[in-house]
Amino acid sequence: MVEPVCHRFELCPFDGGTASPAVQLGGEISRVDARLQLRFRLGGAIEAVHLPSPVASPSRQDGLWSTTCFECFWAVKGERPYWELNLSPAGHWNLYRLEDYRDGLRPEPGYDLPPHRVVRDAGELTLHLDLLLPQGLAAAVPLQVGITSVIEERSGRLSYWALAHPGTEPDFHRREAFLLRL
Repeated sequence: MVEPVCHRFELCPFDGGTASPAVQLGGEISRVDARLQLRFRLGGAIEAVHLPSPVASPSRQDGLWSTTCFECFWAVKGERPYWELNLSPAGHWNLYRLEDYRDGLRPEPGYDLPPHRVVRDAGELTLHLDLLLPQGLAAAVPLQVGITSVIEERSGRLSYWALAHPGTEPDFHRREAFLLRL
């Protein structure tokens, strides 16, 4: 068994902190052998955020990033392929594999159950994930990880949150933003 690595994180908006509403996005991520464990916390003025209502039967869906969505990207250092995980507060989800920067997007096979659960408390929304990593990502293979989110305000305005924003436009696929090592 490989010793678990755990990171706490805080996300920042692309516009440098002027995103409205005044929300905070953070959480923890860890890797235990071949499992990825992730917790997102959305706090602050969440009443101003469009949070899709939970559904009875969450499903795998495309385009979740067009509204409030929590995301995680990971790759093996020095290799071109990477993965993108999208989690909706409604419970919908998707896991993609890409062959290179924004190229070859396809659903990762072998996943058919919603991988996360959503908890809503007064003033906070938390997503909990415990995901078996795709085959080939053995416990000893170090990963570069980026954690991001799209937040839709009730007004319809979108803001883009990440560990870092290395470009002139929000772009969650840039490897320079995969700052965590697991």
